[in-house]
Amino acid sequence: MDPFQQMSDWKKNMDHFFGDSFWNEFEGLIKPTIPQINIYQTDHELFCIASVPGLSDLEKLDVYVDYTTLELKGSIDIDHSYGTVVKEEILHGVFERKIALPFPVRSDKIKATYKNGLVYIQLHRLISETSRKNRVHVHVLEDS
Repeated sequence: MDPFQQMSDWKKNMDHFFGDSFWNEFEGLIKPTIPQINIYQTDHELFCIASVPGLSDLEKLDVYVDYTTLELKGSIDIDHSYGTVVKEEILHGVFERKIALPFPVRSDKIKATYKNGLVYIQLHRLISETSRKNRVHVHVLEDS
């Protein structure tokens, strides 16, 4: 069984016993988070950059967006047929990560690209129907 899956299963059991908030302080110590991700926000957009090194087949990466959640699933494969491992810091294997987004995003306007081991995901803020349609008062401009 994949060691990351075992760790994930163990953490889920502990979350159930202790509660989700207990483990927030220990998240990075217990299980390294992969893929690592940076999220940048403007007024109407989110720009996400995820580190997925060694991805040679984009079919091994799934990106899902659902309202306020970004989900990444995939596999990082590293060819390690060079001998016995002496030190291993680059995380690899199957991953699944759900990230809560700071605001709802549109499902019809998503752009994702991959370059140099990084996945770039551009998301646009969902503006509700009630806030999108605002009546604007038009003033008469008088001739001078």
